[in-house]
Amino acid sequence: MSAPADVPELVASTLVLSRQRGFITSTRHETGRLLATLAASRSGTLAELGTGTGVGSAWLSSGAPREARIVSAELDPALAEDVQRLFSDVENVEIVSGDWSTLEQYAPFSLLFVDVLEVMAQIDVLADLLEPGGIAVLDDFVPSAHWPPIVDGQVDRVRERWLTDERFAAVEMMIDEGASLLIATRR
Repeated sequence: MSAPADVPELVASTLVLSRQRGFITSTRHETGRLLATLAASRSGTLAELGTGTGVGSAWLSSGAPREARIVSAELDPALAEDVQRLFSDVENVEIVSGDWSTLEQYAPFSLLFVDVLEVMAQIDVLADLLEPGGIAVLDDFVPSAHWPPIVDGQVDRVRERWLTDERFAAVEMMIDEGASLLIATRR
C-alpha cells in the first residue's frame, strides 16, 4: 500500500459504528482516499447515495473544502440517526433520513458517490443530478478482463452503459484485485 495506514478520526468513528451495527463491508480505504482526493478539488454540493454507517461521507468530509456542502441519504431511520450523531459537530455535512431520491432537492452535485447497484442503474436520473463537470464515483464492481464486462457469466449492463454513455467521460479503475469502481465526469 502506498498510503498511510492511519485514517481520519471521523472515518475511524464510522468504522466503529460499522462493526457495532454488524456491517461486514464498508467503503475501502483505497476508495475513501480517492473520494477525499476528488472532494478536495470540488466546490458546491457533494453527495453520497446510500449512507450506511457514514464511512463514505466521512472520507468525503476529510478532503472537501470547508465551504463545500456534503449531503447523504440513509433509508434506515435508526441508522440515519446514529450517523447524524457522529456528524453532529461537522458543520458542512447533513445526513438525511430517506431513500436516495430525497437528495434530488440538493442537486446539482459537483461530486456524487454511489454504491447501491439499483441506484447506479438509474443513469438518466443521476446524470441530471450532476452539474456540468460533475463527477460520479460508482463503487463495488467486480473487475472484468472482457469487453463488454462479464460478471457471473453475464454482461454487466450497468457498467457497460456508464462506460459508453456519451454524456460522460468515464473510466473503470481497479481498487484491488477483486474490486473496481467507475469514475464518470459529466460533459
